[in-house]
Amino acid sequence: MKAIVQTGPQEIAIAERETPSIGDHEVLVAVDTAGICGSDAHAYKYDGGYEWIQLPRIMGHEYSGEVVAVGDDVTSIVEGDAVVEEPIHDCGDCFQCKNGQSNVCQNFSITGMHRDGAYAEYVAVDPAHLHAVPDAVSLDHAAITEPTSIATRAVLDQSNTTPGDTVLIQGPGPIGVLVAAVADSLGATVVVSGLDQDKSYRLPLLEAMDITTARAPNLDEITASATDGLGFDVVFDTTGHHSGIESALQAVRKGGQVVVVGIPNENSELAFTDTVRGEVELNTSYGSTWTNFEQALRLMERGEIAVDTILDRSYDTSDPEQAFEAFLASETCKPVFEFGN
Repeated sequence: MKAIVQTGPQEIAIAERETPSIGDHEVLVAVDTAGICGSDAHAYKYDGGYEWIQLPRIMGHEYSGEVVAVGDDVTSIVEGDAVVEEPIHDCGDCFQCKNGQSNVCQNFSITGMHRDGAYAEYVAVDPAHLHAVPDAVSLDHAAITEPTSIATRAVLDQSNTTPGDTVLIQGPGPIGVLVAAVADSLGATVVVSGLDQDKSYRLPLLEAMDITTARAPNLDEITASATDGLGFDVVFDTTGHHSGIESALQAVRKGGQVVVVGIPNENSELAFTDTVRGEVELNTSYGSTWTNFEQALRLMERGEIAVDTILDRSYDTSDPEQAFEAFLASETCKPVFEFGN
């Protein structure tokens, strides 16, 4: 089978690999569409915190596909089923798993990082990690279920967002775009801020989704005009930059909430005097759960996520480095590789 294999920092090869064999408790999935996300880009660069990934590695964890073979002991899934995988596998045994917090499992493993992933024509997977794709959701749309589930957790579980709230999302990357879409589906008034590098592709993408955008240097001006000077009810920081939390705390209103979704790239020294005096709630959101995946699929089924606008199908599996480099340069937002065509 054809596979996209990372061989070193910012080095990718197109290779022929054996089609995975499946055990009695596994299924074989023919990959239809697989996306690139921020963690894939960090792994591609082999950034700090990703050096543990053993290379060479078939990358990819956001994908959709069709079941083409089923192990002898599998009864929950049949050939022909359309599926998506929960790529972060929890252990089920640690304190967090037993406490209903499997998204922060102590012993998790990730498809495409700890084991070969979905940038290939086929992947073998335990059906316990699969979700059925509704008939109304196409396979290429379903490929963004995983990042959408991260957004549903951030908005629906970890934030106080309600209809009519003013909401700021900092960072128009894939997660920021999807957080904006989920918050918008609730009836919130949403603004997404970005940098100069985002003005050519990512901010116009959001504007095509009828979501208000702004450039970060004008954040005080935006906050004043969008909230009558009060500050935003909820601010999501999806930038993954250490300065994001500080600017979020400046943009939120007294009594409001900040939810940190992006993982800061460096430590930051924050002054919390105004945060405490303003009784601002500071929360975080990481990963997603089974329920968040189902929420993501239902939102797509109802047409709440502008998937066709978000997906960028202009990159080919024969030149994957082009997609990664464009992603790192903010020249695209959600590039996908199509294996099913």
